[in-house]
Amino acid sequence: MAADPQPCPFLPKVDRVWRARDMAPFRQRRDAEFYFSALCYAQSLLLEGKPAQALLQINKSFLADFENGESTAILEEWPPSYQAVAWIIETFRDEGETFLGNPVRHYQHLATRMSGPRREVRILRAWACFYIAEVFAPEYPRDSEQIEREELIIPSFKIIQQAIDRFGWAGEGNVLRGTFKRFQSN
Repeated sequence: MAADPQPCPFLPKVDRVWRARDMAPFRQRRDAEFYFSALCYAQSLLLEGKPAQALLQINKSFLADFENGESTAILEEWPPSYQAVAWIIETFRDEGETFLGNPVRHYQHLATRMSGPRREVRILRAWACFYIAEVFAPEYPRDSEQIEREELIIPSFKIIQQAIDRFGWAGEGNVLRGTFKRFQSN
């Protein structure tokens, strides 16, 4: 782990270094254990000074597809990671020794190239993170070439929020709204 680790307060604490092999048991499973493990892996990557890779693991956590009410307990303890995304972007955007990349562009590309299970709701989550990145790291530009080339129309935050309220996990929209309130009051 990094010499001076700064753990994200919105991700689980970890007491060891997580590796890709720790996620191998979840190749076919997207349950609560998968969700929690992706968040732990994200924290571990942060402690290694890899914020961009941590954001990718948070993206992966949004693949979770809970069954039979298993979401209630895990999401109460570890809500959808919008606050972690905001914290990582704010914390690491100015640090020269780590690579964050352009999170606005990353989420724009993620939202427009999404595939796989639960694609539609994951697109909504990518757009939500896109707006988080724009608010908490306004120095990073959108990919204007993609917007022009693909005649991309970026949905408004209001539309994204309403759709997450409707199609996301129970209470997910409230977590998203709270992310902006929590950080804007600091």
